[in-house]
Amino acid sequence: MGNVGIIGAGPAGIAAARYLISEGFEPVLFEATGAIGGQWSGNPEISGIWPGLRTNTSRVLTAFSDMPLGPGVVHPPNQELREYLERYADHFGVTKRVRLNTPVLEVRQSDTGWIIEHAGGEQHVERVLIAAGRFHHPQIPDVTGLDSFAGSEGFDSTYNYNDPEQFRDKRVLIAGCGVSALEIASDLAMLGAACVVVTHRRQRYVLPKYAQGVASDHRIFTRYGVFANESLPLEEVGRQLKEIVVEAGGTPGQYGAPDADEEFFKASVTLSQYYLPLVGEGRIHVRPWIDRVDGETVRFTDGSEASFDAILFGTGFEIDLPMLSDAIRSTIDLDEQHMDLYRHTFHPNLPGLAFLGMWDQSGGYLVPIELQARWVAYAWSGAIPAPTQAELVDGIAAYRAQRGQSQKTRMNLVALEFARAAGVEPDLARHPELARALLFGPLAPSSFRIDGHDPLPDAAERFVADAAMYGAITTETFSPRELVYLGQLAEARDDDTLRAIVTAAQA
Repeated sequence: MGNVGIIGAGPAGIAAARYLISEGFEPVLFEATGAIGGQWSGNPEISGIWPGLRTNTSRVLTAFSDMPLGPGVVHPPNQELREYLERYADHFGVTKRVRLNTPVLEVRQSDTGWIIEHAGGEQHVERVLIAAGRFHHPQIPDVTGLDSFAGSEGFDSTYNYNDPEQFRDKRVLIAGCGVSALEIASDLAMLGAACVVVTHRRQRYVLPKYAQGVASDHRIFTRYGVFANESLPLEEVGRQLKEIVVEAGGTPGQYGAPDADEEFFKASVTLSQYYLPLVGEGRIHVRPWIDRVDGETVRFTDGSEASFDAILFGTGFEIDLPMLSDAIRSTIDLDEQHMDLYRHTFHPNLPGLAFLGMWDQSGGYLVPIELQARWVAYAWSGAIPAPTQAELVDGIAAYRAQRGQSQKTRMNLVALEFARAAGVEPDLARHPELARALLFGPLAPSSFRIDGHDPLPDAAERFVADAAMYGAITTETFSPRELVYLGQLAEARDDDTLRAIVTAAQA
């Protein structure tokens, strides 16, 4: 099938290589550092992982489809993920194809394919996959007087946080309301900081990692949620998501944090197990956004002031792909937050080039990354039809119309997008006994090996076990609320399959 150069040996690069090999390609991976795993390698050059970090996603959703993570705690420690990726790469013959300590200087198009220029020379390849990672270049917002900050520990990004002992007995300000900001605030509040204050522009709803013994990502990132997003009014989608979040963990105001906007999508949602309880205990304090900094003193927009020894910004990331040639950057109109790509992957004027794992989302990445890798490998091998030129052009136009809006999506939305593109979305009509799990259960990787190209013979049985593992779906019987939602959805979509499922459940 030809040779493929993969830039990066993190989860996306490893998954891409695994499926390209199975489709007959000869991939080689160029990794700038001395280890595979990307963020999960723990290498401070490319990783924002701190020693005590555990995954935000459950064990079921933190694995690829043909190698489960295995038994263990619900949210595994980061070291286990590193070992898992190493084991996966070894098992599927990827490790021997990785060139470590080989940073890529430039990727550019040639008359016959692509040229990858690196410190040791150049390599000509027929195709290139950019899997260099989306979260390596932290974004620090403009704050008046920030450069004057005189706290003993200075200011930095949460990306560089790696030692809670540095902040023992210190007054720490955490800026941001994303997962890393709230997890690090919780970490510091429980590990000896003298004072922890969180500042943000708006209060989000906060979903605990698990509630009532059920991993929250098994409840909120569902296939039903994708159908609802496609077919129901936005207000109703937000109401249903808010219902799940508030039932799991209450509202921020109940803990003494600011109230979140009544409209779910205006407020947005983040994830943290301990943050709100620590606010309720008075071990974390919440302030509005920063107005200005003067020495050790931070003034907030409500006029209050406080002195700090450190400020950590958990305020997002910018896209940083310095290896792309000027011609590629111009073609995809690359800036700090945007790339013109069809389904985050292809561009009509760059045949033989694909991007993996370069979108921003809430929820775990391994499931959609594997689906995207399968789509690319299957489309390039001819196992499934590749997108047409017209589809690519129309997709770019649709993306450009959304530039300037929030670029964050949700794990279930992008996972189903890739599953449909790869032709591996499970067919509800063929599997009525799996209907409840497929609709209201987790988007476990096993569910995407039931139908389509490259199925696994035990995928259905594995999926039933995955859906039941943390109590999300333990029977085939729909709850009364699920049936109400499903009936509403069936009418909105005019979907006879969903109608039949509701009718059978009510019989």
